[in-house]
Amino acid sequence: MSVAIHRFEDRYAAGRELARELRKYANRPDVRVLALPRGGVPVGYEVAKELGVLLDVFLVRKLGVPGHEELAMGAIASGGVGVINREVVDQLGVSREDIQRVAREEQRELERREQAYRGEQEPSLLRGQTLLLVDDGLATGSTMRAAVRALKQSGPARIVVAVPVASAEACQAFEHEADEVVCLETPKPFRAVGLWYRDFSQTSDEEVRELLWRARELAQSSGPRDDATPTTSRHLELATPP
Repeated sequence: MSVAIHRFEDRYAAGRELARELRKYANRPDVRVLALPRGGVPVGYEVAKELGVLLDVFLVRKLGVPGHEELAMGAIASGGVGVINREVVDQLGVSREDIQRVAREEQRELERREQAYRGEQEPSLLRGQTLLLVDDGLATGSTMRAAVRALKQSGPARIVVAVPVASAEACQAFEHEADEVVCLETPKPFRAVGLWYRDFSQTSDEEVRELLWRARELAQSSGPRDDATPTTSRHLELATPP
């Protein structure tokens, strides 16, 4: 397989495709889309818009290995839940002190983003709800795993992990973590999430805030729909940043 192969044009296009696989959840008042910032928000926006359900964010921060920050040794999520990858920690000899230091730094950033994205807006009510937990893809799945375990403490009726692309191993692992897993593509070899998008430019804080605002405006202006089939008739144009 050539590394130049792309499956999705961008995150918005991927979200529209993902929504078609989730159409059974359309127009249900008990359904919430929770997107993992930042890259999961454009995907989640399209899913929520197509299904006619509410959109919110759920904050998760990767814990990077000191000196090799791109390598995840765990993650933390809203609500104080953390997940540690013992295999990575033990193999690289990461100390308890280093783990705690990185966790404190990421907790500060998590709290900053909570304020930046939501402001005074109250988080969605999660107890008894069906939660569609959306990201732009899964590689190791550590951040998604932290999110699922944190959300379980909120007492939802059902947690659905939904992504456009994932490694087969990560997708299979979530069959034991979530009530349902939807992975549109599980290519082999997987290599990296970004290879499966033609445009995988970074999602900005401003784009996240704009999408959340648009989703709230759409929810307030749209009445209940009679059919359960997603449509694109209410598509809001939003230019993808260069």
